Amino acid sequence: MSDAVKLSIIYYSSTGIGTEIAKTLAAEAEAAGAEVRLRRVTELAPDVAIDSNPAWRANVDATREIPEATADDVVWADAVLFGSPTRFGNISSQLKQFIDTLGGQWAQGQLADKVYSGFTSTSTTHGGQESTLLALYNTFHHFGGIVVAPGYTDGAKFADGNPYGTSHVDAQGANQVDDTTRKAAAVQARRVVGVAQALKNGRA
Repeated sequence: MSDAVKLSIIYYSSTGIGTEIAKTLAAEAEAAGAEVRLRRVTELAPDVAIDSNPAWRANVDATREIPEATADDVVWADAVLFGSPTRFGNISSQLKQFIDTLGGQWAQGQLADKVYSGFTSTSTTHGGQESTLLALYNTFHHFGGIVVAPGYTDGAKFADGNPYGTSHVDAQGANQVDDTTRKAAAVQARRVVGVAQALKNGRA
């Protein structure tokens, strides 16, 4: 539909947890009526690093068909969900590098007045999930964006426990994405699409 919310999901994932969350968000957003672009950012790590971890190599090979993100994917969208694993309490260098290429669009005001939200994962339970999302959200304030966190707006968020966005503890690969994380992603996707749709309708 021409009046449907346009949502870009732009993420980085090394071992595949972020990929699974991104795909869940995409499916839930489409079910909520959005037109979705699923995009991965460019991998910056050398092959020697990727090959040192079989799960990393498997994810790189399995996601080659997912297009790489471009600035147009942000400009096109009414809403953007950014995702990254935690790196020392912050987003990955791969996602940061992509965001740093958006200076021209930012200077032209093309990143403002959009809905933004985020998702993440860590190896350990207290591994920086909240700080990663809050650091990412600082960027959205600089964009002039509208931060839409899921909050505790649904019972599923009390199970997931993160009001800032969807997050998952993978326990260094031992915990794959589960129903708790998928339900949290569903809440976030519906909320982002719903708020973006209300804004879109208000501007029409």
